[in-house]
Amino acid sequence: MTTESDLSYPAHWEADVVLRDGGTARIRPITTDDAGRLVSFYEQVSDESKYYRFFAPYPRLSDRDVRRFTHHDYVDRVGLAATIGGEFIATVRYDRIGPDGRPASAPADEAEVAFLVQDAHQGRGVASALLEHIGAVARERGIRRFAAEVLPANSKMIKVFTDAGYQQKRSFEDGSVHLTLDLEPTAESLAVQRAREQRAEARSVQRLLAPGSVAVIGVSRSGAGVGAAVLRNLRDAGFHGHLYAVNEAADTDLLDGVRAYRSLAGIAAPVDLAVIAVPAHRVPDAVTACGEHGVQGLVVLSAGYGESGPAGQERQRDLLRQVRSYGMRLIGPNAFGVINTAPETELNASLAPAPATERGRIGLFTQSGAIGIALLSGLLRRGAGLSSFVSAGNRADVSGNDILQYWYDDDATDVALMYLETLGNPRKFTRLARRTAAVKPVVVARGGRHTPAGHVVPGTRLPDATVSALLRQAGVIRVDTVTELVDVGLLLAGQPLPAGPRVAILGNSESLGVLTYDACLTEGLRPLAPLDLTTAASPEDFRAALAVALASPDNDAVVVTAIPWVREQELAGDLAGALREAVAAGPGKPVAVVHVELGALAEALSPGRAQPAAPSPRTPLTPRTPQTPEGPESAPTADPAAASSAVPPAADGVQAGIPAYPAAERAVRAIAEAVRYAQWRRANADAGQVPEFEDIDEAGAAAQLAALLAGVSHDAVLTLSEADARTLLARYGILLHTTLPAPSADAAARAARVLGYPVALKTTAPHLRHRADLGGVRLDLTTEAELRRSYEELTELLGKPQELLPVVQAMVPRGVDTVVRCVIDPAAGAVLSFGLAGVASELLGDTSHRLVPATDRDAAGLIRSIRAAPLLFGWRGSDPVDTPALEELLLRVSRLVDDHPEVAGVSLEPVVVATEGLSVLSATVRVARPPARGDLGPRTLPSYPGY
Repeated sequence: MTTESDLSYPAHWEADVVLRDGGTARIRPITTDDAGRLVSFYEQVSDESKYYRFFAPYPRLSDRDVRRFTHHDYVDRVGLAATIGGEFIATVRYDRIGPDGRPASAPADEAEVAFLVQDAHQGRGVASALLEHIGAVARERGIRRFAAEVLPANSKMIKVFTDAGYQQKRSFEDGSVHLTLDLEPTAESLAVQRAREQRAEARSVQRLLAPGSVAVIGVSRSGAGVGAAVLRNLRDAGFHGHLYAVNEAADTDLLDGVRAYRSLAGIAAPVDLAVIAVPAHRVPDAVTACGEHGVQGLVVLSAGYGESGPAGQERQRDLLRQVRSYGMRLIGPNAFGVINTAPETELNASLAPAPATERGRIGLFTQSGAIGIALLSGLLRRGAGLSSFVSAGNRADVSGNDILQYWYDDDATDVALMYLETLGNPRKFTRLARRTAAVKPVVVARGGRHTPAGHVVPGTRLPDATVSALLRQAGVIRVDTVTELVDVGLLLAGQPLPAGPRVAILGNSESLGVLTYDACLTEGLRPLAPLDLTTAASPEDFRAALAVALASPDNDAVVVTAIPWVREQELAGDLAGALREAVAAGPGKPVAVVHVELGALAEALSPGRAQPAAPSPRTPLTPRTPQTPEGPESAPTADPAAASSAVPPAADGVQAGIPAYPAAERAVRAIAEAVRYAQWRRANADAGQVPEFEDIDEAGAAAQLAALLAGVSHDAVLTLSEADARTLLARYGILLHTTLPAPSADAAARAARVLGYPVALKTTAPHLRHRADLGGVRLDLTTEAELRRSYEELTELLGKPQELLPVVQAMVPRGVDTVVRCVIDPAAGAVLSFGLAGVASELLGDTSHRLVPATDRDAAGLIRSIRAAPLLFGWRGSDPVDTPALEELLLRVSRLVDDHPEVAGVSLEPVVVATEGLSVLSATVRVARPPARGDLGPRTLPSYPGY
């Protein structure tokens, strides 16, 4: 018998998944304790579905059937169940078979697979999710193919198999369709998986932001407190759905003018979203009531969870477990709330009082309630509007990744602003950010860059500047402060992207123009000489000068500077109107205004003060390219040039303003970020390809890693021996130069005779490794006498042989010594790095980085990004080295780390790159059990630590 407490129970196969309709389910192995659940599940399946499963009428399961379907060895026989509320809604199982179709054991690599989905849950994508997970389990157990027999009338199940993207064969035999699926992941299967993931996660967020009905649980009768505040905000915002107040002590039919109930069960109608505002110890009862009522999603405002220490973290784990058991999604706990300004919804389920913000084109996500308040206030003060707002608090469930999935195809959102303290799943974040940034800007301010002791936000191993550069490679616009977040967001939401870095400057103050000019140079822009209109300039002078600048082919953006007149209030409106008129007549370039003590001008220029006008001929954002197997993630613009003139289309009733800034530096910084983003958009139109190498043995590497990590604890990191590292790297076409140990002078001489002279003698002790400056390396030893003399010198100078661990290698062709590394960073994910070997490069930090998986363009850019790159391309008459071979090595290392999350780090040092070919002289490989959540394998929701 196997139960969930048995050591043989594969707990790592458990996963929470988002289904097609946005609900969730839990997938887990079936155990012997599930007999009752299996029988109950089968009783709720229709006769037709039973017939499709067993090819005959099968009204009930026999005792033998129940035993067979609940007793598994989790190797040759595996069953998985999808559950909601602890009850089965679907099952899948495989049985390993031999060539004759009879039960078999390894090394047989084929299995028969069969599904059964409860009729009430068909069409929700349950079978597709189960296929992904049972396929991953099968690959882990050495199974490479699935075979399935399906009745021709069972079109839904045939579609599950045929739409999965795997290579397959299909035939008609004995009245049934015989399908064979090759379980090796393909570009198409990955594209299908990620497209389904995006649709499901976006739908789950949409159900939270656009509910048809909302109940606020914990509304006080006095009108004080968090619950009452949220209820008022919902009411005052004009929520279009049904609104209910819940208070167990309610003694009236109305609370704050809203229909009140003593319990959720008393509401006879469906409730889509529940806002929970009760003390933490009462939240479990509220969640139970929501789950039993069929609520789709929760916003938990209550505090006292992960932010409050170990006890709160355990309480948060229990909350997440309880919420997901009912198939719900959760924002929070300790959340500030959500806002959706869509005219058909007008939802303000937050603590931000109405009017929280105008309707606009900016999406805003924050992890911090306090930062959320500051950002909402800043946007409101500057007249900017939001499409949606989510302040997720502790992010036990819904995170920034989920919101990016929603914003990706949300037509109401043109710019995504995010305040993040952690990236959660860095690989997934950078993947989603790159895809989203290809169609709309993603602007991120990160807290926790320099984590104080005891703070709950984990730190990073890479320098902050490096993390910032890596995020920019994914198309993310990285800013340092929340003020910059608003500044950049305002420009991108209302202005087109610049075609280049040339900036025209005009205004009525020569000094302010010079300050703007200097700021442009600081940001790497190319400013033109400022045009001084003098302090006597009228609004008409501004309009005429701006019209000329916008029509000129000599600039790509315009900054207008303005200082006060004597009659500021009277002229501010006139100037704003003049500037708007010029922009409307000459669209296509971004315009920013710098004002000094002209608050009335900033207000007059804001989107909320814009007067409705005829649609301008500005180019809209280029439509997304549909996902295809050839490029599911790049989603490039259809016309790269269009990225330089793109501007978000105005929504109905939403007018774009001209962003105004109280300092030249802030305006210029916003324009500079827009310039860099536009350049990325153009470059990303051809992001390159992750190459396929036919000689890679991915399956062999997976088996080797599984064997190496057997018995290794989950928190341990294992450094592979030289032999194991050599074998693993060779599976990916990375060949290490032969190295022979030399524990004595005689052993060194024997090794040299085997390898052939000339040879190198090196120490490999950790404190001397890669430290040629300490004298631990002797090169070009051509005779045994030289070798023995060098051996004696090393041991006299540095220590005994058992301390130095000397080795002998044959000399390789002369070239440039380089270093290739790949590490997993908590802030950025898998990072591929390159630099030249030596103290000088380390001291100067002359290392370039790219995110994994790296494309061919990434590899080419990686070796050309370091300051010492000329040494690789024929510096001062030297011969250029074989950079194509170096690029291939980088791509192979990237593939190794991307394919196997068990690989925690790879260091190749030195890699000697000659004029033809290269030699990897030494390698260090560190491995560990893969994290519970990652961006590889089947779709799964992240789990709260310890869940």
